[in-house]
Amino acid sequence: MSGFKDPAATWDRRFDRDDYLFGREPNVWLARHSDCWRSGQRVLCVADGEGRNSVWLARRGLMVDAFDISPRGVEKARRLALEQRCAVDFAVADVSHLAWPEAVYDGVAAIFVQFADPALRARMFEGMRRCLKPGGVLVLQGYALAQLAYDSGGPGIAGHLYTRDLLEAEFAGWSWLAFEEGEQELSEGQGHHGRSAVIGLVARKPVLAQKA
Repeated sequence: MSGFKDPAATWDRRFDRDDYLFGREPNVWLARHSDCWRSGQRVLCVADGEGRNSVWLARRGLMVDAFDISPRGVEKARRLALEQRCAVDFAVADVSHLAWPEAVYDGVAAIFVQFADPALRARMFEGMRRCLKPGGVLVLQGYALAQLAYDSGGPGIAGHLYTRDLLEAEFAGWSWLAFEEGEQELSEGQGHHGRSAVIGLVARKPVLAQKA
């Protein structure tokens, strides 16, 4: 299911620290492309950890739902939202058992959700496709296969990493609004830090889409 035998306990241990493992600022790719959503629209943040992305989006006037498998991470996310004086609907949830609602969200943010092996990732991507409204926009960033050459973050498992071919297959027929693949310096707390190989995608679900 993932790279961990007990994902909730593993992430609880990783998040059990005074600071924020991936920092308190939003992911740069997400921040750069967040204008694809308008104030008042509803966005889902997938596996959002300690809340850095969901809280930032909520402060921009979006209605944000966010979940993570780690109770400790969600606890810190709620604290961050309180400090930033914004409202996010947080939940503790396991993506492998999540009931994805149909056509509810204007946007989905999926930032470094690479705990999933290929089978779980396929179900997760299916859920993302399902829960977006026709015309809704996905903002995704993750480590590319070339990240195996770096020690700056990521699962270190080839099957968990992204390729353009993989994303083209998963989001075939969608309008790609932005795509970027290459090396960059990440500075997202201690969790993502240093020279990294990443892929970013912004894609719009077709208005007349077949069901996922």
